[in-house]
Amino acid sequence: MGRAHPSIAFLLLLFFCFLVSTLVALSDSRRQDPLLPLPNANPLRFSADGSPFKIALFADLHYGENAWTDWGPAQDDGSDRVMSAVLDAEDPDFVIYLGDVITANNLPITNASLYWDRALSLTRNKGKPWSTVFGNHDDALFEWPSEWFSATGIPQVNCPSANVPFSGDTDCSFKGTTRIDLISTEIKNNVLSRTTRGPNTLWPSVSNYVLQVSSYKDPMLPVVFFYFLDSGGGSYPEVVSKAQAKWFQRQSQGINPNASIPEVIFWHIPSRAYQKVAPVPTTQIHTPCVGSINKEKVAPQVSEWGIMDILASRASVKVPKHHIHLSSGVDDDLEPRVAVFAGHNHGLDWCCPYKSLWLCFARHTGYGGYGNWPRGSRIISIDEQPFSITSWIRMEDGTEHSHVVLTP
Repeated sequence: MGRAHPSIAFLLLLFFCFLVSTLVALSDSRRQDPLLPLPNANPLRFSADGSPFKIALFADLHYGENAWTDWGPAQDDGSDRVMSAVLDAEDPDFVIYLGDVITANNLPITNASLYWDRALSLTRNKGKPWSTVFGNHDDALFEWPSEWFSATGIPQVNCPSANVPFSGDTDCSFKGTTRIDLISTEIKNNVLSRTTRGPNTLWPSVSNYVLQVSSYKDPMLPVVFFYFLDSGGGSYPEVVSKAQAKWFQRQSQGINPNASIPEVIFWHIPSRAYQKVAPVPTTQIHTPCVGSINKEKVAPQVSEWGIMDILASRASVKVPKHHIHLSSGVDDDLEPRVAVFAGHNHGLDWCCPYKSLWLCFARHTGYGGYGNWPRGSRIISIDEQPFSITSWIRMEDGTEHSHVVLTP
């Protein structure tokens, strides 16, 4: 008797099962660790009129600080004024909230997203797209003030506070709001948000993602990539992990294998490399650094697990140095071509070269948080042709200063 052959129907069933399993695997891989920027119905693009792509960095807003006092809501009003002034003066194409959007350790409400949303509302009302990255205060646990246990006792706390014009949360809680809840609520409720929840494999860090800014000629033609990395703090240590560094390496090699497209990095807490280039003594800033305030020491991440080595070795488009003088520690054959932007230190706003990178601080934007230095915002201006990145500080009072060219 001859050998029986599988029926056509059986073979089709096997093929169908294989196809389904493959698609599921690919879908899961894309969700967990995508190698390409996720498509967006409204991609970031340069303007056809040739104008620069302009970004405003809002750093360390600290909404909700001391929310139960008269002082706290007044600081939030001040932060509103600063952002409104910057948005009116600069009319940016994009806004980046560079961490410590709220002071969660001062928020006794169940849903801290109410304060998070207030911070975003000024940009949203202007019709501007934005992205956020987490800081060390954004999901910190509530810190009970010691004076609440004195003879005066715990004050009357109304939740949400009267200075938050949103409804839906009437009960007080001291459990905090997680990074995942904050980012999920933002993404769900805001079509202008470009924030993306990063791969689950990088947990507990959450705000790890990449955005592409495309040419006005072709939405598929990248001009620059923006990388956002969660530098921790709050619910876990202040660090960019080895896993995040490897993720960046895979991601950047996958979408920009020859490092021919410039890459700009945004995180909240400065890396330890910032300490190596910090102007000495404090209070003074000398060439090649550019800035206006140097009032404290760098408060860096607690450890460094390879991200700076990867960035320095990658350094998109390494070119011969010819028209700026670089300090010690900078590669003699390279000009900085990649920039890293951080917040966290309210008393610093300088940019300094480090190897083939520029390391820059934003400007303390919010009235919440420590320090009485005048508030403002770091502005980043990117030209497509010829490609260049320049930056300056725009102050609440309308003045600007500390112009620096971050590309050859």
